[in-house]
Amino acid sequence: MPGSPPYDVTVIGAGLIGLSTAMHLLERHPRLKVAVVEKDPHPASQQSGHNSGVIHSGIYYRPGSFKARFSVEGRAAMTRFCVDNEVPVWTCGKLIVATREDELPRLDMLLERGTANGVEGLEMVGPERAREIEPHAAAIRALWAPGTGIVDFRRVAAVYLDRVRAMGGEVRFGTRLTTVVERGGETILETTGGTLRTRNAVNCAGLHSDVVARMMGVAPDLRIIPFRGEYYTLKKEREHLVRGLIYPVPDPAFPFLGVHFTRTMKGYVEAGPNAVLATKREGYRKRDFSPAEVIGILGYAGFWRMARRQWRAGVRELNRSFRKGVFVRSLERLIPEVTANDLAKGGAGVRAQAVARDGALVDDFRIERRPGAVHVLNAPSPGATCSLVIGRHIVDLAERSFNLA
Repeated sequence: MPGSPPYDVTVIGAGLIGLSTAMHLLERHPRLKVAVVEKDPHPASQQSGHNSGVIHSGIYYRPGSFKARFSVEGRAAMTRFCVDNEVPVWTCGKLIVATREDELPRLDMLLERGTANGVEGLEMVGPERAREIEPHAAAIRALWAPGTGIVDFRRVAAVYLDRVRAMGGEVRFGTRLTTVVERGGETILETTGGTLRTRNAVNCAGLHSDVVARMMGVAPDLRIIPFRGEYYTLKKEREHLVRGLIYPVPDPAFPFLGVHFTRTMKGYVEAGPNAVLATKREGYRKRDFSPAEVIGILGYAGFWRMARRQWRAGVRELNRSFRKGVFVRSLERLIPEVTANDLAKGGAGVRAQAVARDGALVDDFRIERRPGAVHVLNAPSPGATCSLVIGRHIVDLAERSFNLA
């Protein structure tokens, strides 16, 4: 391996964004020697494969932000890609429901944001129209987003992977990055699968993106703090309560959307998630614990600054995690008929939430260029929705940074 010709570009991470980046690199520059290295045995093993599969339409995001710019184009591109590649996709629509008077100004703000972002078909509806869309949802007013869809993103990732391999890209699974050394204008990647030499690298490591950045000599002004989102599922005999997607009006001070109901392409209806601090970056179970990672979290000043600001929300989410009755009460606000007996234990996902040194929760995508490298430091939801657009954006950056054009 050390004597073999180097790769032109090596992508670290085979999630949706990493595979999309490799795919777009090879589409534009078919003569490049491109590799993807992934520590897990399969693509989309972490955030990309543990989300609820919603193709977001771009309602929530601050106009002018990367999320706002990428979401509308990303939704259309993802839907079109799925249709073209025979990946099952359903544009079922999303109903965002206000159940209290104090939520109405925030609902109006969402309509303004969505309109400013160019989201098509948005409609503010009253209780009667809301019941036509979702007969069992409770709403004094609601925002209807008919363009929102659902898909199994693991199937999308599989198509990305096939495309990369068909164009000559090399994808190595079970290959964990251990050390990075810059030497003679090349980047030497020491991995559990051997040594790789590359002229340029793209860091799409998701939950470990800040760790990989530091390994590559970058000191990002943020740290990834993992938050676990836990779900229940509706029992089969109660799935009729949800036609598509039913969401609450989100708290603008908290970067999570609140517990909601999601009909999925995996064959069930999810109820959740909450958002609790995970004690391991890949901590999908309550008992998952990494002493080294917890020490890293507690040793980061930004975490404590965040905790001082968000402790009330954190206590609420923790209470909801350990007390099913509290979780059910949150769901009852959206569908009053739901009871604890209607719920079965579901899965969980982990969100890579970037937290700045001042304790601010980094809300927008963060993608940075360095000599010979591009680092995707923050790409939470709607990162899956936008993965095609983000991949193209990364290649735009790479063409300038790596002199590919």
